[in-house]
Amino acid sequence: MTSTLATIDTVESGVPRIPVGEWIEVAFDWVLDHAGGFFDAIADGIGAVSGALTDLLQWPPALVTVLVMAVIAALSATWRLGIGAALILTAVIAMDQWDNAMQTLSVVLVASAIALLIGVPIGVAAARWDGVSRLVRPVMDLMQTMPAFVWLVPVVMLFGIGVAAGLVATVIFALPPAVRLTELGIRQVDREIVEAGHAFGGTPRQILGGIQLPLAMPTVMAGVNQVIMLALSMAVISGLVGGGGLGGAVMTSISRLDVGLGFEAGLSVVALAIYLDRVTAGVGARKRRRPSRRRSREAEEPALAA
Repeated sequence: MTSTLATIDTVESGVPRIPVGEWIEVAFDWVLDHAGGFFDAIADGIGAVSGALTDLLQWPPALVTVLVMAVIAALSATWRLGIGAALILTAVIAMDQWDNAMQTLSVVLVASAIALLIGVPIGVAAARWDGVSRLVRPVMDLMQTMPAFVWLVPVVMLFGIGVAAGLVATVIFALPPAVRLTELGIRQVDREIVEAGHAFGGTPRQILGGIQLPLAMPTVMAGVNQVIMLALSMAVISGLVGGGGLGGAVMTSISRLDVGLGFEAGLSVVALAIYLDRVTAGVGARKRRRPSRRRSREAEEPALAA
């Protein structure tokens, strides 16, 4: 008995050590041995999509792209936002960070699109079935609370150094708000309205597409905003694993102790963050106003009929 206890590995306080790290390493080695080609194909596909979008954003003259982005900002909110967007994006050109900014923007857009394609359906399922919600919640807790840098380690093992690894880490980091806020938005829809839909013979798909998702859209758009903001923050961190863009410029400034380059890249990140936040917030505000106007018209119609 004494010899058996002596063979158990313990930590300093005498508690038996749980070799979680070794188990995870064995699991990753097994995955790499049996599915390495699969992850290489995913890395190639993601790299090709991100590279194509980067080329598209960098193809026109920078001022033309700024004009287009300013028009998008004006249409999403007000003309004042359009002017402000033009000014801050022109400042990015003036700091000679435009190409890096467009590369970061392409990673953010691709990662956000993938996160929303995965997260919104999971959020819908979690809102409709409590069992799915109980299963998803601890996974989202893990993804949100794990330090961002930790996600870089497994993705580098699976996808290697480069844009694909940074993009996958960005998807993992940005995914939880899409799930949580989609579930929250659908659960907050008035039960009486949903029951009325059932009473009129609506199928679950019709009730989801015609009642729940439209009424939950402001909350879902808040989730979209959070996804984009988290994707931008992680895209910068992914410069550590060869993600390039503004994150790469920041890492270069650290390695060379180049304060000027670091501030130029950092201010460019701020400019992109302000632009993306205001545009998505403007779209979300439009979504909130439309149901209010619809309810006002519905309230006026009975009064006019009387």
